[in-house]
Amino acid sequence: MKVRLLIADDHDLVRDAIAALLRAGGCDEVAVAGTLPEALAAVQAAVQAGGGYDLVLLDYDMPGMDGLEGLAQMKRAFPAQAVAIISGVARPAAAREALEAGAIGFVPKAMPARSIIGAVTLMASGSVFAPFDFLKQEEPPVQGGLTARETEVLRGICAGRTNKEIAREMDLQEVTVKLHVRTLTRKIGARNRTHAAMIARENGWF
Repeated sequence: MKVRLLIADDHDLVRDAIAALLRAGGCDEVAVAGTLPEALAAVQAAVQAGGGYDLVLLDYDMPGMDGLEGLAQMKRAFPAQAVAIISGVARPAAAREALEAGAIGFVPKAMPARSIIGAVTLMASGSVFAPFDFLKQEEPPVQGGLTARETEVLRGICAGRTNKEIAREMDLQEVTVKLHVRTLTRKIGARNRTHAAMIARENGWF
């Protein structure tokens, strides 16, 4: 079966690695994009050329996505296009919301290579892919009396993001993120960002 894919992810190395994996797994054509606007333009061009993609993979955290709003934009613009979310940081709740919002599937980047190929092939054929082991995970509440925004900043720190990257994803000023970092580290008794991430991981907050 000929399979045409579009992978949209702003991390070049990750995007190219996934693209190479899928090409090696038998996908005939794998196009790439780095932002949601680029992905929308690529789908538009494919539709105008008389085709389209069998599947579009959108990274949950790339520029322009704004959580699942990017999925909604893609579905509004191209209702017939099969769209899946791929992510290395999204929580099980976000995956469930993506499926409820019309995504044909959710693919954790931590899945084994063979499983990713199988999931993409399944979705490209029109079937929904739901990683049940991931979706049924319980999400323990964050401790330390953090606000919702401080919790998201801490989540970004645990994912290895810089203050600038966190600010971009949360649509905040970098100085605001720095203030949140200072406050949350004090609340949980951390010496610095690295120690805050260690405390979060040790307590299983994310």
